Amino acid sequence: MAKITLSIIKADIGSIGGHIKPSRNLLQSVNNYVKTRGKGLIIDSYVGHTGDDIAILTTHKRGASDAKIHKLCWDAFVAGTKVAKSQGLYGAGQDLLKEGFTGNVKGMGPAVAEIELEERPAEPFLMFTADKTEPGAYNLPLYLTFADPMYNAGLLLSPDIKKGFKFIIMDVAYTKADRYIELYTPENIYDIAVLLREPGRFVVESVWTRSSNEQAAAVSTTRLHNIAGKYVGKDDPVALVRTQKDFPATGEVLSPYTMGPYVAGFMRGSHVGPLMPVKKDSSISFFDGPPVVGCLAFSVKNGKLTEPADAFDHPYWDYVRNSVSRKAEEIRRQGFYGAAMLPMCELEYTGVVETLKQLEKKFVIKKR
Repeated sequence: MAKITLSIIKADIGSIGGHIKPSRNLLQSVNNYVKTRGKGLIIDSYVGHTGDDIAILTTHKRGASDAKIHKLCWDAFVAGTKVAKSQGLYGAGQDLLKEGFTGNVKGMGPAVAEIELEERPAEPFLMFTADKTEPGAYNLPLYLTFADPMYNAGLLLSPDIKKGFKFIIMDVAYTKADRYIELYTPENIYDIAVLLREPGRFVVESVWTRSSNEQAAAVSTTRLHNIAGKYVGKDDPVALVRTQKDFPATGEVLSPYTMGPYVAGFMRGSHVGPLMPVKKDSSISFFDGPPVVGCLAFSVKNGKLTEPADAFDHPYWDYVRNSVSRKAEEIRRQGFYGAAMLPMCELEYTGVVETLKQLEKKFVIKKR
């Protein structure tokens, strides 16, 4: 049986009124391009947005990192950028950081996550799309999902899940090549925790089952300032997670998001705020935030997608959003001070560096 590949590629290519949401025309142009030019190349597709980021989900039989699939999405974003410019949208083409397609969108600006799989009789999966945050925003939820029985009862109740998982973790601060480490649960959970506590540097790239060596999750690891050499927007990661049977149940994957963990993001990508689970096609407005994550559930059969089920569109998540709003309000009251803003190592691509250079010249040394 031929394997199916799930590919999600996301980019910010223009938004109404600042960083709020893409226009209907922009979304339609990207969707039309994928549907028209993808004939004979892809099996199915879905195009949507979270905040001001447009995500393209495709199914196909070409495997991960396929040049034709990546070019299709890149060209769709290029075509969309023309529409964004014609409408005067803010940040038109913002995440398209390289001139011309080079065979793979990795390292060119868009975020990408892919899973190649052999379909089960029932194949459910979740598509996560985040905005105004960093690639490591999924670190804690993924750790709790795959390593903590307080969130994943399957670690106690399922013989296969109990065998644990392999985490592949990337050092995204290393720019010469992909630098990664493989660690295993349950024996390496403390080592995994040591790395994942620093989401600005160490990011879960993928998770694999130990029972069958199948990929359970894929996460984008793009750091835009490493590509552009300056601040051009937050990284806004995407993720794919397979669920049920040999994998955690859908509810076990979603449960960690109830806490609204504090992550990097918010205004100019330079602050700290709680990650808010939001409904499908939500916009951005509070302090260019808060950091948000959407989750759409799909089933796939022979590469054909069902319509999406909005995993965060339930009355319970309204309660969570109220709780997260209070967390956001409290940390924003602290403004620029201390832990409310990112450390200097994360601000090195912003204008604060020039201010510090000028102030350094004015310091004097007083003799004791």
